[in-house]
Amino acid sequence: MFTPARFLHRLAIGAASLSLLPAALFNSGCVSENKAVANAPAAANFEIPATNDGLPGEGPVRRAEWFRKIWRERREAFAAGAARDRGSVVFLGDSITQGWGDRLAKNFPGLAVSNRGISGDTSRGVLIRLADDVLNLKPRAVVLLIGTNDLEEGATPGVIAGNVKLIIDSLRGQDARMPVILCAVFPSSATKRRSADQIKQLNKLYRGIVRDQPQVTYLDTWTLFANEEGDARQEEFPDLLHPNDTGYAKWTGALKPILATLGLWETQAGSFRPEAGFVSLFNGHDLTGWRYLPTTEKEIEAAKRWRKSDPDSPDLPVVSEAVSFDHLKATPDGRFLAQNGRLVVTTPSEYRKIQKLWTQREFPKDFILKLEFRAAPNTDSGIYLRGPQLQCRDYLLAGPYRQLKRYQAGDWNEIVVTVKDNIATCTCNGEILEAEMKLPPTGPIGVEGDRGQMEYRHIRIKELP
Repeated sequence: MFTPARFLHRLAIGAASLSLLPAALFNSGCVSENKAVANAPAAANFEIPATNDGLPGEGPVRRAEWFRKIWRERREAFAAGAARDRGSVVFLGDSITQGWGDRLAKNFPGLAVSNRGISGDTSRGVLIRLADDVLNLKPRAVVLLIGTNDLEEGATPGVIAGNVKLIIDSLRGQDARMPVILCAVFPSSATKRRSADQIKQLNKLYRGIVRDQPQVTYLDTWTLFANEEGDARQEEFPDLLHPNDTGYAKWTGALKPILATLGLWETQAGSFRPEAGFVSLFNGHDLTGWRYLPTTEKEIEAAKRWRKSDPDSPDLPVVSEAVSFDHLKATPDGRFLAQNGRLVVTTPSEYRKIQKLWTQREFPKDFILKLEFRAAPNTDSGIYLRGPQLQCRDYLLAGPYRQLKRYQAGDWNEIVVTVKDNIATCTCNGEILEAEMKLPPTGPIGVEGDRGQMEYRHIRIKELP
């Protein structure tokens, strides 16, 4: 299985503090930093423990009769299908995960997937069953969505986030390189005892969890679904809690690019040849022709001012001298990755992290630049044209061009930039982004990483006479 370079780089950084816990610790539950090994139920016993004594984590464990029944029946079915599901991509969570139903296999054809969602479950409930239902499968990857039922039960965001950290730590304890996609808790409604403010606070804590977790990708599924008030849209969540077919289709579209970067989806590069007169700037195989440029004093000072006014402003790694990446599959920090015909700007573990990748060439002549891009939900990236930035984002969610009619969320879109006499006209799928963008007389082409995952492909340029 392919592992993006950023995982390897960050694992190396944290190697001194990473301890792989003995497998025996996970046979009876999960490990808590503040508790003894949890007394999770034995493999042959799928009943909910009668009390919380000795259980991992904190917060609510549901014990209503309807939940006892579904817990037992689902877990018995999990055990019966364990041999079939070993080595699969495990979807783990509550009723929203269980609700994939037959859509799960249909929406990810060719990918071995298994559903370990239980309707009504909480983060602590997942901890109790994690060893038997998930770890025993030795999953290829885990897609985790949990926490909304905890809120209904009155758990604080801090308690829920603590449980999710224990889940991720336990997954890492079994396999430190196994990818985990942590989905932001979906929007719901205060009428469901799940207010927008609570969910936003919880998701902010989730983002903090992944800062030191090299195998975890945070996926912003809250912004994907939230309306202007921060609640679920009824046309996608008829009961303001569970997605319908439209909602699951959007979730599928958000997951596929991340799975592709993890080497689990779209594992072959498509064929592409530039049109006559165009030259590829990205060969699709490695980062030959691309480089980092030194961070300017102006950029450093601007970052300091931003940080002073906003403590949550993105990190700005300082590059002291130019460095080229010829024949490398990824930058040493893993921020940019060449994979199967795509130039991937990977999801930063810090949630936001400013970095720029530039061509080694400069382009003083008039030119036409063409490329395609695909953005994960709410992604913020950019294309540099001799220096100035054209915002390239998940436009309908992240702006600034929210009124585009032809933008395809979760799919590939075409950018065309035509430069004449140092003025750029920029379009997305034929719609105008910038009609008269002023450029300097020369400079390289660049792409930026900030928030979320962005993919670029078919990057080519035609210099005009």
